[in-house]
Amino acid sequence: MDKKNGSCKPCKNNAFCLIALIVVCELLGSLGAIFTAPNISTWYALLNKPMFSPPNWLFFPVWTILFMLMGVALYLILQNDEKKLAIERKIARFWFATQFAFNILWSFLFFGLKDPFLGFIGIIFLWVSIVLTIVSFYKIDKKAAYLLIPYILWVSFATILNYFVMILN
Repeated sequence: MDKKNGSCKPCKNNAFCLIALIVVCELLGSLGAIFTAPNISTWYALLNKPMFSPPNWLFFPVWTILFMLMGVALYLILQNDEKKLAIERKIARFWFATQFAFNILWSFLFFGLKDPFLGFIGIIFLWVSIVLTIVSFYKIDKKAAYLLIPYILWVSFATILNYFVMILN
């Protein structure tokens, strides 16, 4: 990391860094699975869910793709080394880390604690932090922001689903 301008010099046009960031996002994303996986066929299966609830098998491939897109988006942000965007990059990295923390926290609240209400509170914070990440990424690299659109759409759907699970149970 170049402290002067907030860019990641080793990531400049580096395929290894791109792959590493995707792998890191996938690994960090899998932390939520620690809370989710053991409860899908037990606790979650017993909950009343709305009729638009997707099948359980869909969640793994969707999240795998979303974490990959997050890694690519972060790579685009880190490879930017324009000095005039140094503060924007720091803000973007902050929001990216924040949304990732809320992503993992949601899995803990909803599945780990088995609490749809706390999950709903958590997913609201997640949604807001994703929007702020997209806005901050847009200021640096529009493609990076666009790569996060499927993520905000999925979390918007998950927010509605979480709400209905909370109401129905």
